[in-house]
Amino acid sequence: MATEVVTGVGDGSVHILIVSLGSTSGLRAADTELADSLRRAGASVALVGASPPRPVRTLALTDLAWALAARRAAVTGLVEHRPRAVIYSSTTSSLFWPRPGAIRFDAPSADNRPGRHGLWQRPLERRRLSQAPLLLPWSEGGLSAAPAPARAGHRALVLSVPVEPSGPPAPVRDIAAITYAANPFKKGFDRVLSAWLRNRRPDEQLFVAGAAPSELARSGISLPDDGIRVTGPLPPDEYRALLRRARVFACAPRREDYGLAQLEALADGCLLVTTPAPGPYAALPLARALDSRLVTDDLATALRTALDDPAPDYSARAGSLLSSFGRAASDRIAREDLLPRLLSHSAF
Repeated sequence: MATEVVTGVGDGSVHILIVSLGSTSGLRAADTELADSLRRAGASVALVGASPPRPVRTLALTDLAWALAARRAAVTGLVEHRPRAVIYSSTTSSLFWPRPGAIRFDAPSADNRPGRHGLWQRPLERRRLSQAPLLLPWSEGGLSAAPAPARAGHRALVLSVPVEPSGPPAPVRDIAAITYAANPFKKGFDRVLSAWLRNRRPDEQLFVAGAAPSELARSGISLPDDGIRVTGPLPPDEYRALLRRARVFACAPRREDYGLAQLEALADGCLLVTTPAPGPYAALPLARALDSRLVTDDLATALRTALDDPAPDYSARAGSLLSSFGRAASDRIAREDLLPRLLSHSAF
């Protein structure tokens, strides 16, 4: 598709408004990357974020609170920035949209909100995905999980989240293993912990990022006195610095909607030990191609294999496989395909 030459907007309006749900650090990072990519393509971009609502007891109420917060952010952004096109980041942010726009998502609620957890979200989400002039799934797997009517025609453009190494690796990888435990049950931290305690050696530690001890305790997880170091939530730079020191990234998700933490770990030189989880798990085929011994439900054995018998050139091969997830690839799609569609589509 031909690239439209984009010039500055002189009346205070912008080309693109991104409505960011921002309910996780991964979503916030993805939205910032998208805004930066569109700016490098020549667009003016405003990024507005939903204000975090107070915690509530159920997933259905949590989604309602976040969807209303996203609508308020969108209304404010539309008034202040008068955009030519809108991108709603996540299906939740689009549920009560004040104006139609593109929807960017990792996975639809139809997959990750089963039963009563998605009772009101699923039908409204189907409507929004069918109404949106453009769908921007993070992966082909995420797109295939969308309702068939929403996938009809040429309304979808797969746009992965850029993943790059965060810096040079540490001179010595002094952390045996690391895991990311935000939303501990979904991420399967209990399974990682059990596997780690069965096969760790006395001098080895598992670093646990993304969740504080109090959150783990609320999930019914009791931590041992030895072999575990809980860092809690960390700023992205500090977290990625730990990845550059770690030999192994371990995870056992019960479902994975994308796997950004796993891709970041691969980019920073970790070996990936994971269960073969359901969902549009973008890192899973890469992990299998790099070393199939490390993709198994037998995490305890896989952890020992990764630490004692790592496959040769694992990190170098991971870097090659991650090239399609790099910033250059994302910028090319934004410049050659995404921006022209956003600025020329009459539905926006």
